[in-house]
Amino acid sequence: MTKYKIMFSPTGGTKKVLDIMTDYWNDDVVEIDLCDPNFDFSSVKPGPEDSVMIAVPSFGGRAPECAMERLSQIQADKTPTVLITVYGNRAYEDTLLELKTTAEKAGFMPLAAVAAVAQHSIVPKFGEGRPDAEDRKELLDFCEKIQAARIIGIPHFLKVPGTYPYKEFKGLSFHPAAGKECTKCGLCARSCPVGAIPEDDPSQTDRKACITCMRCVSICPVQARGLSRLEKFVAETGLKKACSGRKPNELFL
Repeated sequence: MTKYKIMFSPTGGTKKVLDIMTDYWNDDVVEIDLCDPNFDFSSVKPGPEDSVMIAVPSFGGRAPECAMERLSQIQADKTPTVLITVYGNRAYEDTLLELKTTAEKAGFMPLAAVAAVAQHSIVPKFGEGRPDAEDRKELLDFCEKIQAARIIGIPHFLKVPGTYPYKEFKGLSFHPAAGKECTKCGLCARSCPVGAIPEDDPSQTDRKACITCMRCVSICPVQARGLSRLEKFVAETGLKKACSGRKPNELFL
């Protein structure tokens, strides 16, 4: 039996949540990174005897399109699966439903789903420090409940929040750019999930391809990439009301 963690985590917040939950397994885990555009996802073929956790962030209430395209290439065979969406203390809307639908079409068998909060990737003050110790305790408790439900083995249809047709999300109007501090090391270009940064000139950004996942900002060794002050102000102002308070983690069985 093999245990897999499959994730799309450009800035690490989704990975932190998934790492907490896969720690519950206390076993070796095969990691599949949906951020890697060069990986052959069709080579991953989990079977009914395996276990999987899939985690993706919520971008504007939707699952990232490139992550869903890559997940759909995996060839699962009725593999017991826990679905996880991670959101930046705003809302996750149709993300879990979209993830569930895509996973089922790829052959996964969702048994449970979790919505968890992590620090917002664009405005870090929202959900700052999450997942924290309180979140960790709650997420591990979710794992206990999921395991108990599997032992009982009661067949059921997993229902998660969301509506279809999904909420329309065309991406954001602002994108990270490189400043004069850029050394053109190329790390951002090699790490961009959608190839929006040209390797021959990593100081540039293909704004049409960029999904504002903020990966380039989070990994830049000299902190040369980011949003402008105006863009940061607009983003924070627009999210302030929706991101206020401490949003909950949720479990669906």
